[in-house]
Amino acid sequence: MAYWLFKTEPSTFSLEDLKNRPGMTEHWDGVRNYQARNFLRDRIKAGDGVLIYHSSIPEPAVAGIAEVVREGYPDFTALDPESKYFDPKSSPEKPIWYMVDVRYVETLQRAVTLERIKGNPLLAEMPLVKRSRLSIQPVTPEEWQIILSMGRA
Repeated sequence: MAYWLFKTEPSTFSLEDLKNRPGMTEHWDGVRNYQARNFLRDRIKAGDGVLIYHSSIPEPAVAGIAEVVREGYPDFTALDPESKYFDPKSSPEKPIWYMVDVRYVETLQRAVTLERIKGNPLLAEMPLVKRSRLSIQPVTPEEWQIILSMGRA
């Protein structure tokens, strides 16, 4: 089992939106960065844990937890000319972009803000702290446990 941090703008898609989907499950589409795409396509597996991180808000924070329920498959939004994620270079025969399906697990009792994460020396090596702009980031088991304990306290 691996752990990940998925960034999302809550005005576009929030943890609450995930919770309100049928089966509390939704595909994670629209990722348009090659390194993040490679994580989705090659490394993220069913059963992996996901920290849902709300970004582009006054106080960015880990809001809760999801679980990967379907491994990487071609992102169909890249094929839809009406989608904001359309990519004319992608095709069914040669997909460029991938997505996974995630299911809501839990809303943290207390959001774990970026400020709190940066203030914890045990989290200093997280890509998030090192200013990574990637929307999909790996999280170590130790970092996962620390963030969960911060959010459940």
